[in-house]
Amino acid sequence: MSAKFEIIGGHKLQGEVIPQGAKNEALQILCAVLLTPERVEISNIPEIIDVLKLIELLQDVGVKVEKLGKGHFSFEAADIDLNYLTTSEFKTKAAKLRGSIMMVGPMLGRFGVGYIPKPGGDKIGRRRLDTHFQGFINLGAKFDFDATEHFYSVRAEKLKGTYMLLDEASVTGTANIIMAAALAEGSTTIYNAACEPYLQQLCKMIVSMGGKIDGIGSNLITIHGVTSLKGCTHRCLPDMIEIGSFIGMAAMTQGDITIKNVGYPHLGIIPEIFGRMGIKMELVNGDDLHIPAQEHYEIESFIDGSIMTISDAPWPGFTPDLISIALVTATQARGSVLIHQKMFESRLFFVDKLIDMGAQIILCDPHRATVIGLDRKSTLKGVTMSSPDIRAGVALLIAALSAKGKSTIQNIEQIDRGYQDIEARLTALGAEIKRIP
Repeated sequence: MSAKFEIIGGHKLQGEVIPQGAKNEALQILCAVLLTPERVEISNIPEIIDVLKLIELLQDVGVKVEKLGKGHFSFEAADIDLNYLTTSEFKTKAAKLRGSIMMVGPMLGRFGVGYIPKPGGDKIGRRRLDTHFQGFINLGAKFDFDATEHFYSVRAEKLKGTYMLLDEASVTGTANIIMAAALAEGSTTIYNAACEPYLQQLCKMIVSMGGKIDGIGSNLITIHGVTSLKGCTHRCLPDMIEIGSFIGMAAMTQGDITIKNVGYPHLGIIPEIFGRMGIKMELVNGDDLHIPAQEHYEIESFIDGSIMTISDAPWPGFTPDLISIALVTATQARGSVLIHQKMFESRLFFVDKLIDMGAQIILCDPHRATVIGLDRKSTLKGVTMSSPDIRAGVALLIAALSAKGKSTIQNIEQIDRGYQDIEARLTALGAEIKRIP
């Protein structure tokens, strides 16, 4: 039986909280240590399951890892065991971890080979790998797929820079291609590249290693290949998904929360979307986000009076990871909103649980849900539920914190995959939450 959370809702959360380092950035940055034999030092790494598993996998491949402090590690990828990549142990471990796909790009760039099993991860919809491999093929690699073993391999004598237009702005795909191209011969131009802050961070890290990249932060990136890269130090950004989760949590529980060092310029449209839902927030002390206690928050309508729509889009649009959080936060707002989850087809299925708790939601189809805000006229009630993926898990957690009575959330491994010490940090804010093994 897996662990679960028991939550007694109805407490107003108060206090300060420090967001963890960005999970999605850490997974990219960690793979980038493979680009150089020299020492790379990274701080503000979130110590969560997905990240720690990737660090373990890097160790298995031969990277020397040293822990220097909480979330602070050094890596040295001088002696890499390429034979390990074809062992059944590697296949089993890497298949459980979606981030492992990003080891292929740096390996291919530096050693001319990359292997990866078909990845696992969460149940939020199909995530294709075509973009990754098409990018490697464009750079001159040969691609092979072993259907019986579900095992992909790419090889290249020497990668050569080229122009490519990606079929979708895949974040991990763009990261993988950039890492491979950093050590390719000549220049590579990627159009329709993803441009999330995580990717900008990866590009800045490669530049600090001696790489040459133009167009960072845009969807047209040019990488000028170099023969080798050197070591560097890097610090991960705060996790914007977690910051968005705390904003929703403050609103739902009528709490008064200050989120420290949020890296405001990197939050893009996130504060504005929550602002449209009527949540007040202010930037204090330079980079802290303060959400004051609010009795009511009202969803705006569009200028012509039509119902507000919140939908996800590639950066600088609203991140799909926060759609679940926006949806749950809307349940206690004044007014209605249409939530449109475009990118993943099964991310909205958790709304059934919210309906059980008393929320008024019409699930229109797998991608759209209309939320009719209760405006606190009736509170959600506690129920027993299970977490289908990381973000839905936290959305249910937010609902439970604001609900009346006791809620139980099962399958919390999904929450642990993305959030570090979540119960200790919520307890510090005044939540009543305990982990039951």
